[in-house]
Amino acid sequence: MTEETFLRQYDSTSYEKPSVTVDASLFTIRDGLLQVLMTRRQEHPFRGKLALPGVFVRMEETLDAAAARALYDKTGLHDIYLEQLYTWGEPGRDPRMRVISVSYFALVPVQALSGMAGAALYPAGEMAASPDIAFDHSRIIACGMERIRNKVNYTDIAFSLTGEEFTLPELQSIYEILLGQSLYKANFRKKIAGRIEPTDRYTSGSQHRPSRIYRRKLDTAE
Repeated sequence: MTEETFLRQYDSTSYEKPSVTVDASLFTIRDGLLQVLMTRRQEHPFRGKLALPGVFVRMEETLDAAAARALYDKTGLHDIYLEQLYTWGEPGRDPRMRVISVSYFALVPVQALSGMAGAALYPAGEMAASPDIAFDHSRIIACGMERIRNKVNYTDIAFSLTGEEFTLPELQSIYEILLGQSLYKANFRKKIAGRIEPTDRYTSGSQHRPSRIYRRKLDTAE
């Protein structure tokens, strides 16, 4: 039997088919806290509960395309770079049927979320620990927070929140929020010294001593 004949005769109903969804967790910093973007479900199951933006994957689309569609359909946001996080396939995670979810995450500056609609920001730590979140989305949020903490230690992901220029206190504050811990100033500055370069300008209009303004070294970009 040739492969062409095999495929023509193959019975695709031989195995049960789970549905596949994507769920996107967008993290940012606002008011000195790591926050996550969530929507409130308008239909059952979990009607009225907070949930991450998500959709069922269409037969003709890629997972990445479905994740981008989830953000646009649920929040109006687009052109957000999403990284695949983890696949969730525990039986019973969705009360409707067998559903496998591929989760995505992104760390974006709060300014990039200014055009969102139908969604709001909530403290990520609270959402990760809440028993009142739809599906297993609290676990997805917790997983996203852990991924961010790990990536802060070996990538320049924190710079996605700084803007082009920043002071060292501003940068250290971002690192501390993402890591969930305080850092010694001297150790922190030694650690990131090779990733930044000073400008010839300082902050002004402050009651405190002016801080030098820095920027990220372009040759450290990933």
